[in-house]
Amino acid sequence: MVESMSGAEVTNDVLLEKAAAWHAAGHGVVLAFVMQTWGSSPRPAGSVMIIRDDDLIEGSVSGGCVEAAVIEAAGEVRACGRGRRLDFGVADATAWNVGLSCGGRIAILVAPIAPGGIDADRLGDLADRVRAREPVMLCLDAASATPIDAGDGAGIEASGLDEAAGRFYVIQKPPRRVIIIGAVHIAQFLAPMARLSGYDVLVIDPRAVFTAAERFSGIATRTGWPDEVIEAASLDASTAIVTLTHDPKIDDPGLEAALSSKAFYIACLGSRRTHAARVERLAAKGFGPMDLGRLQGPAGLDIGAKTPAEIAVSILAQMIAAERKPELLAAVI
Repeated sequence: MVESMSGAEVTNDVLLEKAAAWHAAGHGVVLAFVMQTWGSSPRPAGSVMIIRDDDLIEGSVSGGCVEAAVIEAAGEVRACGRGRRLDFGVADATAWNVGLSCGGRIAILVAPIAPGGIDADRLGDLADRVRAREPVMLCLDAASATPIDAGDGAGIEASGLDEAAGRFYVIQKPPRRVIIIGAVHIAQFLAPMARLSGYDVLVIDPRAVFTAAERFSGIATRTGWPDEVIEAASLDASTAIVTLTHDPKIDDPGLEAALSSKAFYIACLGSRRTHAARVERLAAKGFGPMDLGRLQGPAGLDIGAKTPAEIAVSILAQMIAAERKPELLAAVI
């Protein structure tokens, strides 16, 4: 019987770490990668599913279309210790059975954690680098899934198949993350919503009564001043910052740190009047028009939100738009 773990969206970075943990606990583990898709196949190249020897799975390679066939192949790959390529498509006799009857093709690479596949040390190193928010690259033979030395991977920007060279590249950039400044009521909705959407979440507030674990079950919290916590958090281009307290003593130091970083989204809760005062204070600190233009204030898309949960939805939607469709966000603003 196949089981799957529930909860937040499981992203590739989490899957690599989980695969390493499973193997370290003594389980046989197989990784399945989407190498290439055509037509209606729903998962992009680089998507990962991990399969344990007791048929526990995490992630997906097709949204349900070919998972059963991949799990069966994973058992065979685990037994022999060598990887293999699987191709599914509408032209195949199996296409109707795996759910691609509406058109589309998908190429999957099934790789065991084994000496003849991805060795445990290499997987552990990848997991450590992911945990440290470092970009990682894995180059595999597109037929056997054995690792290939691809040097520094110059010119390879995204996961994909180089059919001519017979190589498949897995590129994992630092995972998406949102840092929420202010452990207020809205944060109690925004934090779990963002986590379910695939973001790492950190909530910061200098007031210990607000960061009590009971208020943020399963969410990382830090009690401290935002600028001090952020300094240790190593902001990067995969990070979003949202301030929610309305208190300049708490919000402003965090915003100063954010504006000095490459964060892809910086948003501040408050009225337009409050935001205008905020911009004046930051301008007095030496931030210019280009810097201040990065601030989204008031935070969130204008959807008429009133309740804390609705405001959290509007902020999350704007944050996703800033990453996925920045041109759409500019049009809305």
